[in-house]
Amino acid sequence: MRKHLSTIVLLFLLLIGLSLLLYPTVSDYWNALHQTKAITTYAENVAALDNASYDAIWDAARAYNRNLLNRSNSFLLSQEQKAEYESLLDISGQGIMGYIEIPEIDVSLPIYHGTEDTVLQVAVGHLEWTSLPVGGESTHCVLSGHRGLPSAKLFTNLDKLREGNIFLLRVLDEILTYEVDQILIVEPQDTAALEIVEGQDYCTLVTCTPYGINTHRLLVRGHRIPLETVEETVEVTVTQQVVHSLGWKGKLLIGALLLFLLILLILALLRRKKKKTGPEGGNVVERGRTDEKASQSRSGPDPDHTAVSPRDSTDSRS
Repeated sequence: MRKHLSTIVLLFLLLIGLSLLLYPTVSDYWNALHQTKAITTYAENVAALDNASYDAIWDAARAYNRNLLNRSNSFLLSQEQKAEYESLLDISGQGIMGYIEIPEIDVSLPIYHGTEDTVLQVAVGHLEWTSLPVGGESTHCVLSGHRGLPSAKLFTNLDKLREGNIFLLRVLDEILTYEVDQILIVEPQDTAALEIVEGQDYCTLVTCTPYGINTHRLLVRGHRIPLETVEETVEVTVTQQVVHSLGWKGKLLIGALLLFLLILLILALLRRKKKKTGPEGGNVVERGRTDEKASQSRSGPDPDHTAVSPRDSTDSRS
């Protein structure tokens, strides 16, 4: 009974340890699958748009950006303005504007309206008082993402970007390409670097820094460049994106699960072997003793221990 209990405890502790070890990878893998599904749904909805609807959605977003320049308080949206903002570029009804790709750090994430925590836990949020991600002169789109979450990678590696790197915004069927030209670390309340600069087409990526402390903000700004100036632009399917971004995680997960199953198999075989050598081994010894006794009874007394008769004793003395 004790052996069974110790085996169960060992397996339980092993399972807990393995779960803690794999949680970040499994959770990130799970979130990445949901992100990819959201991107796929968005792409399908875009493909279903007719030309008139497509043009109306794009023109409305451009008009919204032009009106931002005339607002008296661009940092605060009224209820009416917020309702208008949330309706723009939301073709799926799920709040997705498009998605961002950062090849340098292997990121492909959906972009949602707003920066509520429910959004930032799983994707990238658009700062609602900034320009919509449709580009154009005198626009400055700001996208925010968490880093260091145990459940998702998101903008964790944003600090690895350097000037000259590119990132792409895919909105409707448009591809907006930005080249990093400025990297700043500022106080959370310092928004001067996020303001619109007349004549410029900027997009800034924002995340917390330093890693795990989050007292400041890392701002990675890019300026718009023509798509043809990018050295290599490869069109890939959503399936290829999943394989590319999740391949090593999938292999790690599968390897860990196989290791766990192998350990379970070894423990099961050892337990079976103990059962086999325990009771059966004792039976073999017992049978050996029984056979020995039966052999002695058939062959009679041992000659070396045969009693000497009185007669033989007298003869030997004479």
